[in-house]
Amino acid sequence: MAGELIRVSLGSFSIPSPSVMGILNVTPDSFSDGGKFDSIELALRQAEKMAADGAAIIDVGGESTRPGAGEVSISQELDRVIPLIEALHKVSDLPISIDTSKAEVMRAAVAAGATMINDVLALQEPGALGAAAELQVAVCLMHMLGRPRTMQLHPEYADVVADVTTFLSERVRLCVAAGIDRSAISIDPGFGFGKTATHNVELLANLRQLRTLGLPILVGLSRKSTLGEITGSEVDMRLPASIAAAVVAVMNGAEIVRAHDVRETVDALRVASAVLEANL
Repeated sequence: MAGELIRVSLGSFSIPSPSVMGILNVTPDSFSDGGKFDSIELALRQAEKMAADGAAIIDVGGESTRPGAGEVSISQELDRVIPLIEALHKVSDLPISIDTSKAEVMRAAVAAGATMINDVLALQEPGALGAAAELQVAVCLMHMLGRPRTMQLHPEYADVVADVTTFLSERVRLCVAAGIDRSAISIDPGFGFGKTATHNVELLANLRQLRTLGLPILVGLSRKSTLGEITGSEVDMRLPASIAAAVVAVMNGAEIVRAHDVRETVDALRVASAVLEANL
């Protein structure tokens, strides 16, 4: 953005810093857009819109990770995401990220054209770490306390910023030891995943502490419940709060912002980028 003077390398591709990752959920039950893009035609149309609006990556997800979400079988997830990734790969040059924790889905998605794995469980599921090392694509490791079904049941931390940083540092160490190139790894503090509104605000305010790991930071704050708690707005009225959170995150060190509303977020980050570049 704003001249694209700075770029972030992630495995086989690079993107401007900061950049927007467009969210494309092909699920019936995601908290914000569940059921809206449950056909290839609708999903492709949305992906094309996000690309035109300035998204640098398209993140495809076939299993909801909202609080209380149930599990989806491997076959269900594959049926949802693989045809879309194949179709998207044919019509777009943008990097495609697969939002999954399952090794089987990772392998199939990369074979279909994905070049990034975005895992809310930081490659902790059986076979996931080995699959990512074998596939040698970009990886984003996220922090979550617990699992989607239980993560919001009284989450507690001694020090949320320190605890998240320690967890991510250890996962990065294990990934590198398994054979994943450190230059392919990005990290996500996991806003809203096993964290109260107070935890999320503290993380956002101290996001720069994660820079000590020396890796690109990805954040997902778009339309999250914390923004609703702060503003009193329902999910479909949280765009202004999402934009504010995205700008604060970038000013505090984030390089990739995962968002539903791509055009508005891109414009806001252009302003934040211009200010950051003026301070270089």
